[in-house]
Amino acid sequence: MEQLHRIIPAKDVQFLDGPKSRTYEFRFAWKVFREFIRGFRTLHFVGPCITVFGSARFKEDHPHYQSAREMGRQIAALGFTTMTGGGPGIMEAANRGAFEAGGMSVGLNIKLPFEQAGNPYVQTTITFEHFFVRKVMLVKYSYAFVIMPGGFGTMDEFFETLTLVQTKTLVRFPIVLFGKEYYTPLFDYMGSMAREGTIAKEDLSLVLLTDSVAEAAQHIEAFIKKHYREKARKRKWWLFEKKPPKPAADAVPTSSR
Repeated sequence: MEQLHRIIPAKDVQFLDGPKSRTYEFRFAWKVFREFIRGFRTLHFVGPCITVFGSARFKEDHPHYQSAREMGRQIAALGFTTMTGGGPGIMEAANRGAFEAGGMSVGLNIKLPFEQAGNPYVQTTITFEHFFVRKVMLVKYSYAFVIMPGGFGTMDEFFETLTLVQTKTLVRFPIVLFGKEYYTPLFDYMGSMAREGTIAKEDLSLVLLTDSVAEAAQHIEAFIKKHYREKARKRKWWLFEKKPPKPAADAVPTSSR
């Protein structure tokens, strides 16, 4: 197996040794709080986003890379900001498509010992230390989710988002599984879950499985036009919020988000 290139040193191995000291826990909570605030400050004006998830391992000549690049172009054409995990592979491709089409492109990177180098096709980027903070940000600012082929991380992001929508913790947003050949076995397994009664049959309708970038874009556009309206976000000078190069708007549901 090809040895993975380390970008940052790996952390020391931590075993399950029970609760830490109260001082340690307070410092950890404060560190996480600061990371959330930094994310809120950085992303508050990026505009309504569509998040694209997918593997960091696909190269530029791979068909999945090219599909994600076209997806980024389509997202830009819809007037949305393309948000990704900020790394290489599918993430780079989606950011690149949006960037080349003149759209807004945002990357939310993560500190990892391998794989996750930032890509250059973003206007706004931020790097997180904690996965759970990053996942909140990837969901918080988006109004649709495109799941391109990927591995464990992509599955984690897909099923967490799907669970939040299924349990109505989130207002319903479009979720697209892109790549029928890749995802049909997974979708079939979800069908078997419905037959066993562990999920409702209606839950399968929360996901669109497609091979067509155009169909995915049409599905997202139709849903958002039906359920959302735009609301401009005003910058407050006393919070040191600088004027943007162009007006930014955010979408809010016709009912409260």
